[in-house]
Amino acid sequence: MSTTTALSKEEIRARVEALGDWFHNIDLGGVRTAPNHFLYDYPANKFRRFAHAIPADLSGKTVLDIGCNAGFYSMEMKRRGAARVLGIDSDERYLAQARLAAEVTGLDAEFRNLSVYDVGALGERFDLVIFMGVLYHLRHPLLALDLIHEHVADDLLLFQSMQRGATEAMTPEPDYPFAETAIFDDPAWPRLHFIEKRYSNDPSNWWVPNAAASEAMLRSAGFAILEHPEQEVYLCRRAELPWGAGAVYPAPGPVKKESRA
Repeated sequence: MSTTTALSKEEIRARVEALGDWFHNIDLGGVRTAPNHFLYDYPANKFRRFAHAIPADLSGKTVLDIGCNAGFYSMEMKRRGAARVLGIDSDERYLAQARLAAEVTGLDAEFRNLSVYDVGALGERFDLVIFMGVLYHLRHPLLALDLIHEHVADDLLLFQSMQRGATEAMTPEPDYPFAETAIFDDPAWPRLHFIEKRYSNDPSNWWVPNAAASEAMLRSAGFAILEHPEQEVYLCRRAELPWGAGAVYPAPGPVKKESRA
């Protein structure tokens, strides 16, 4: 049960401003944390487009919010009745913002400093894992999805990544002959766009998938796509890996006996 804070509007505003720039524009007791956000009412305006895909009643469920930032999604899951919500991020300022937001709203989410690459240290699985707006900031994106599958996902995964390139998602054939090269020039081929320097003046942007790559990576990491409610958003269910187990595979699929030398 949530209990809102007794802080005055002036006290809330002072504490919001003391924590610097906010990326999540949250209403805290009438104080907007990012009133001049370039995406306006973000992330609430994005969430409205896919909120229906998430169970409305999360009573008794556990939620892990990876890359929680200021905690918008963590608190939304508490509003849906989740028994426990843990948000993790590797930026202490974001975590401080999230803790303030939870204090003001009275929504008792927990926040910890932890990288997606370290989720195995949690030693538990969650009914819903939220992995929104993180993949394109990672140098090793598929490893992150593998670790989520292996260590913390028990049922549902809510995934989002910035996407660029072709919006149609082709499903590649099971195999292609060595002489086939034209397929790699197809804009719809699963593709990660590598950013060596900066994109949108952000040095933390590394790999940006097209739509086909997002879907292929999810399948490859053992997540079955249930819904695609918004262009960049997928609701998935943890499934069996298409081959083997472990975060790093020896090969993408079984080796045919006749191909062995």
